[in-house]
Amino acid sequence: MSSGLITDPLAVNFVGMGEAAVARKTGRLMAVLGSCVGVTLYDPRRQLGALCHVVLPQSNGRDDLPGKFADTAIPWMVRTLAGYGASSSALAAKLVGGAQIFQQKGPIQIGEANVGAVLRALESAAIPVVARDVGGTHGRRMCFDVASGEIAVESAVAAFKMI
Repeated sequence: MSSGLITDPLAVNFVGMGEAAVARKTGRLMAVLGSCVGVTLYDPRRQLGALCHVVLPQSNGRDDLPGKFADTAIPWMVRTLAGYGASSSALAAKLVGGAQIFQQKGPIQIGEANVGAVLRALESAAIPVVARDVGGTHGRRMCFDVASGEIAVESAVAAFKMI
């Protein structure tokens, strides 16, 4: 599921590690996240959104899975949504994930690094972050309802909606 437009109103479409998907109107996109970051971009006027399941901060020149890396995911989402008629000035981002799943402290905390890289890429693209549920030590499941722009987040700690 790397680039097709999803419009099936009944299906919840799973976006796996490193994948990206776009949905319109009644489409729903879901991801299960640990240290990965689920990034959504949404154009409310067109009811058009995208979800990338970011695994790592930097692509280091790789371009085989644009949703896998923070530095390629955000530009891919902006370009792809623009191709379906979204205005980059109308886009807003929501972030979920980036947990420290393993309790060891070390020089690299991949969840924290992923969140930082996503935030830098969004800032570079001039896209505001309107909601986030990141960090901590627990995994999350997110479901992005493109009709409303809401994201339901479930975790070991709580379940809630980001509006």
